[in-house]
Amino acid sequence: PTNKVFIWDDHQSRNIGELTFKTEVKAVKLRRDRVVVVLMQKVYVYRFSDLKMVDHITTIVNPRGLVSLCSDNAHNVLAVPGTTKGSVRVELYDINKASLIQAHETDMSVFELNPDGSKIATASEKGTLIRLWDCGSGEPLRELRRGVDRAEIYCLAFNPFSTHLACSSDKGTVHIFSLSEAAVPL
Repeated sequence: PTNKVFIWDDHQSRNIGELTFKTEVKAVKLRRDRVVVVLMQKVYVYRFSDLKMVDHITTIVNPRGLVSLCSDNAHNVLAVPGTTKGSVRVELYDINKASLIQAHETDMSVFELNPDGSKIATASEKGTLIRLWDCGSGEPLRELRRGVDRAEIYCLAFNPFSTHLACSSDKGTVHIFSLSEAAVPL
């Protein structure tokens, strides 16, 4: 069923947990300590150990299931769409703070947190610009031009040290941007 999430343990070859929702699940993100489930206008955050809900967030209509969970277990950062077009909400659970970033004027196409959750890269459905933001302050850091023609951005990805950002699109290209301090900021 499209409204259920099953947690499967490969070592035990069995289902170890199940979450059921009233509407279709759009995306799921996992980490050793978290399970994040994205619905059309809600995001639910659960503890992995006992599947107890620790947070739920209301978002703008999110048919793409946009969500990003930082991969570093030492930092508990989650990004979800905001409640208005082009905005992203960054939850900094470690310091009990949320940042709302008005990233673009049009709908979001994709966003991605860097590994430690200190930065987020965003792209709108127009696909010409990628913006880099500081998660703690919500301040803009950089603006990167992918091209001048409209494009559907498929993926944004940081390298492990956050010194480079890759972007793939329907243009059949992959752009790799240097994020080193020598590059010109916004």
